[in-house]
Amino acid sequence: MTTTTPAPVPAPAPSREAADAPAARQTLPAEERHAGELAFLAAPDDGPRPPGWRLTPRAVVTFICGSGGEALRLPRPHDGLPERLEIPAKFVGERALVERCVVTLAGERGLLLVGEPGTAKSMLSELLAAAVCGTSALTVQGTAGTTEDAFRYGWNYALLLAQGPSPAALVDSPVLTAMRGGRVARVEEITRCLPEVQDALVSILSDRRLSVPELAGTDDAQVPAASGFTVIATANLRDRGVSEMSAALKRRFNFETVHPIADADAETALVRGQAGAAVRRAGAAFGVDDAVLDVLVTVFRDLRSGRSAEGWDVEKPGTVMSTAEAVQVAASLGVAAAYLPGGDVLDLLPGHLLGVVRKDDASDHARLLGYWDGPVRRRAEDGSALWRRLWDLRESLR
Repeated sequence: MTTTTPAPVPAPAPSREAADAPAARQTLPAEERHAGELAFLAAPDDGPRPPGWRLTPRAVVTFICGSGGEALRLPRPHDGLPERLEIPAKFVGERALVERCVVTLAGERGLLLVGEPGTAKSMLSELLAAAVCGTSALTVQGTAGTTEDAFRYGWNYALLLAQGPSPAALVDSPVLTAMRGGRVARVEEITRCLPEVQDALVSILSDRRLSVPELAGTDDAQVPAASGFTVIATANLRDRGVSEMSAALKRRFNFETVHPIADADAETALVRGQAGAAVRRAGAAFGVDDAVLDVLVTVFRDLRSGRSAEGWDVEKPGTVMSTAEAVQVAASLGVAAAYLPGGDVLDLLPGHLLGVVRKDDASDHARLLGYWDGPVRRRAEDGSALWRRLWDLRESLR
């Protein structure tokens, strides 16, 4: 089987008008990307729902997990909406996990999604926020440089100097904005924040209000959380110990672990879909053969688990061989096939794998060579043409 991709037909040169037009956005937030589905699910959604929610909990689960291949039907016509619509699954994982997350948010309790890097924790957080409150934009990105202002408030210093402390000079953080509007605030990589910064959330999650001491004696000295306010945070298991969460803060969250995708076919389908979308955003068609994607995902799963599908032991590299990394490699192969045609995309795979494996530890290079000398060689000896070709490319890993 050949995996050489035919050269694409060159696109016509853009017109002057097209060149002057505003650039298209690379990605859209979930609430815009799936606006049609959210509107469709909200139209007949007159069941019980928590205060402030756009959809019922059941509809939120359907939005994230999909309608199981069934086209849902509106009970009555709505202007601008189709009569029937199939909701595709957006998260590959256990439905029970999503249901537990929704129940946690419905109880206005903090939700902490933990797991290995690249397991779609951030995507799940974004989808939940978009479905529950209509926006995923109220987000704090946790870093070592994140300050307490990101969780509480800051000041417009020009107004502060001119007028002194006043509500007009107060600059709301994303968390405070969510409190005022009864929405979901998101905190990415919370364990990358310093412990004293993390603990700014303790009183917010327990008291459900935020004190502004500078406005003491006024009606604005306390900001109560509106119904529907809650927090979704994410943390990588590899980051434990970077800034360990206090016991007090841990008690304010329900922990849910997001595991790597268990089913190989489901992971391959996700890699194909996500990489194809990335290549299309780059202005080209996705031309990577399914057989190459199968090989790519197999390599990632073997190295991630430390055991091949056949049961052979594999020495795991120190880096995380995540699904997200597999998507990036597949997208790179797709872009190369589209814009640098003429070769076999399988020839590029070892170099991309080496780039992924060596990110954290140079000694992982030897582990990748050991994988070639083990499962890759044995599959080649079993007669697989693709794996034989991959074995022949071993020298490119030197």
